[in-house]
Amino acid sequence: MLKLFITATDTDAGKTYAAQALAHAFVSNNNKVAVYKPISAGCERINDDLVNEDALLLLKQSNCQQIITQVNPIAFEQPIAPHIAAAQLQQVICLTDIHNGYEEITALDADIVICEGAGGWRLPLGQGKFLSEFVQTSCQDVVLVVNMKLGCLNHAILTYQSIIADGLNCLGWIANCPEDMPYLAENISELTALLPIPKLAELPFDEDITKAAKRIDISLLTTPL
Repeated sequence: MLKLFITATDTDAGKTYAAQALAHAFVSNNNKVAVYKPISAGCERINDDLVNEDALLLLKQSNCQQIITQVNPIAFEQPIAPHIAAAQLQQVICLTDIHNGYEEITALDADIVICEGAGGWRLPLGQGKFLSEFVQTSCQDVVLVVNMKLGCLNHAILTYQSIIADGLNCLGWIANCPEDMPYLAENISELTALLPIPKLAELPFDEDITKAAKRIDISLLTTPL
């Protein structure tokens, strides 16, 4: 089983878009793909469930008959930092709960599990804990999404260094490319030289996730499954 954790240089950096594209690419290659977004903030209440749009988008690309509460077990209505949202409700975000949810996902007999983080690599959970600790103890490989904007070179290098310092493999990076970044090609070229990992894709936004999926070279992530 290939276990991928999708992180990014910041919040709103394109993690969900990249994770959707990866899931679609693997499914199109005849793999069983399960998805997990353990924590979300910014949800709509539907019936008795808090539904996060990003988690729902991931679910739509998977093919392991999951339900939304399985994909996203820890959800908060307010679009704020999750540990603050939890504190407002007098709750605690527990790493054990995150691991228990992940074990349910890995028990689905998938070829690939794609887990999307929240915020950046060092997302605080409260009480001195970080989401990155879950990635360490679950031994996931990491894909780094870089939001191509002013300052991204520094953010990307620091994030990569932090992942490696945590003893994890960062298998590759994805450039999330807005149309209005000056010198976009030059910045991508610089990151390609500075990061000692493969660039998996350059992803300009396209509402057709099929087109985004075709831009990703999944052969760089795994041998044929």
